[in-house]
Amino acid sequence: MVEAKEISKFYGKGESRFQVLKNISLKVRDGGFTVILGASGSGKSTLLNVASGLERPDSGGVIYDGENIAELSDDKLTSFRKRKIGFIFQQYYLLPNLTVDRNVKMGAELAGNKNYGEVIDALGLSEKRNKYPHELSGGEQQRVSAARALAKKPEVLFLDEPTGALDEETGRLVLDYIQKLQDELKFTIIMVTHNANIADMADSVIVMNSGRIVREYQNETRKSAYEIGW
Repeated sequence: MVEAKEISKFYGKGESRFQVLKNISLKVRDGGFTVILGASGSGKSTLLNVASGLERPDSGGVIYDGENIAELSDDKLTSFRKRKIGFIFQQYYLLPNLTVDRNVKMGAELAGNKNYGEVIDALGLSEKRNKYPHELSGGEQQRVSAARALAKKPEVLFLDEPTGALDEETGRLVLDYIQKLQDELKFTIIMVTHNANIADMADSVIVMNSGRIVREYQNETRKSAYEIGW
């Protein structure tokens, strides 16, 4: 289980210091699919960064299976992320000097996954394996980023606006594959998105505003990527 306990986060100093997260608490069950919605500036991406260990809270705890990762040393926190966490961001963060195959293989090697080619094929990148990032469109680079994260077989997958740079057809393909892989491997998904339709794919939905959670609800029935609106 992933649990946030009374998380607060500030940015800036002195008179310019402001609170981005305001005593947020939440629980995400193992194998669950949680979507975080909110307007720009609501704090949803900061919450994602803190929950994933990319940033530390100024107060409160982030608990994974009883361990507060906010109290880990920098080295242990980095090791934790490498072992257990996968990321798909709106920015691609691909290594420009590596081919598609090598970029995806980097994630796969962290999990000892020798069958990472299956992920490349499933995301429609078979013919791009030997291409470099600068030779790809934005949508193709996003698919490579997704493939790298999924090839790692993470315990928890964090996604920040993963379809922001994708057209509808490609966005549905990527979300469909993520959903099917989750059903198979039972990893946990926590996704930030501005697309409220994607919330219909989730088990639970969190709505944020001004650094607070203002609403939480459960979906009785989850929709597939090809059933939601766009």
